[in-house]
Amino acid sequence: MGTIFSFQTSQKIITGRGSLKLIIDELNFFHSKSILIITDPGIIKSGVIKPLLKILEQENFKYEIFDKVEADPNYKLVYEAVDMCEKIKADLIIGIGGGSSMDIAKVTSILATNRGDIKDYFGINLIPKPGIKKILIPTTAGTGSEVTPIAILSDEEEKLKKGIVSQYLYPEVAILDAELTIGLPPKITAATGMDALIHAIEAYTSINANELSDMFAIKAIEYIYPNIRTAFSNGSNIEAREKMLTGSMFAGIAFANAGVTAVHAFAYPIGAEFHIPHGIANTIMFPYVMEFNFIGNLDRFAYLANLFGEKIENMSNRDAALKFVESIKNLAYDLNVPQKLSNFKVSDKDIPELAKGVMKVTRLLKNNPRIITYEDAVEIYKKAL
Repeated sequence: MGTIFSFQTSQKIITGRGSLKLIIDELNFFHSKSILIITDPGIIKSGVIKPLLKILEQENFKYEIFDKVEADPNYKLVYEAVDMCEKIKADLIIGIGGGSSMDIAKVTSILATNRGDIKDYFGINLIPKPGIKKILIPTTAGTGSEVTPIAILSDEEEKLKKGIVSQYLYPEVAILDAELTIGLPPKITAATGMDALIHAIEAYTSINANELSDMFAIKAIEYIYPNIRTAFSNGSNIEAREKMLTGSMFAGIAFANAGVTAVHAFAYPIGAEFHIPHGIANTIMFPYVMEFNFIGNLDRFAYLANLFGEKIENMSNRDAALKFVESIKNLAYDLNVPQKLSNFKVSDKDIPELAKGVMKVTRLLKNNPRIITYEDAVEIYKKAL
């Protein structure tokens, strides 16, 4: 206690089964006249968006849909969304889908009011003024983007993912309705769920962790870890889905305030270069980064084993921490998530450039409980091959 820290999250969070219908109250409060919905083709094809459109049409709200969002979207895609936003004179944006759709919605919002090159805003607190109003609706239990001031976009020229961080990226409203996640396929459930769990663990082990971020990180782990196997195995289990969605949100609040660490720094280059889905990239790198990190804070890593329900009563903190790492490997195996980079044709010759990419992600490396050098990065990638 006694440490100075700040804490923020989205202005309003609405949760619960069937809570999507409450969006009408929010749209009326904002006096919305023209709405831009930002999503991806999969959300359209699956029909997940239909309940939202039905509500809007019943209440006679005018809307248009931008559905070109792809996984790990290139930053240039935002310009297309902004063009549509201006064309329909949108006064509110709804982002519905996974993290990519919500991130594009957030950045479209701020570019609608802040002119210039999007590259000018990569970094921390570089956006001059707020964007137009936005409501975010996650349909996966993964990124927690609905409660973070962060948007991650790909720069294909530099083969790197880059972040925009600003309090103006927080949505005015986040709506979490677990009924929208029922149709999520097992593969996506696993990858996004692992992403959420890793968010919570990294927030808890970040050097910037504080009493409030710890509270959310621990609660996220307590919600996600016992339910992720059930959600993967039986996707119609609404109780497990709801715990996963809420846990993902808690994890987002935790890392938005404490920061993620080196796992994400390692995941960004392989995601950008080899197009490995983000949750899978994190899962692959996680045990090897944790094996490197755990001596940086033995007490916390040992406590994670306790949160995972491991029997550690007679273990040293070191052995308990390693037991936690082993538990993560077992979880990835149960969820059938790839655990090696070689599954994605990454080879030894690729490692030097990938390691250089890691060292560029200083925003995250500075949160890590152990200092990482270029040589360390090379060795960690080699272990993940």
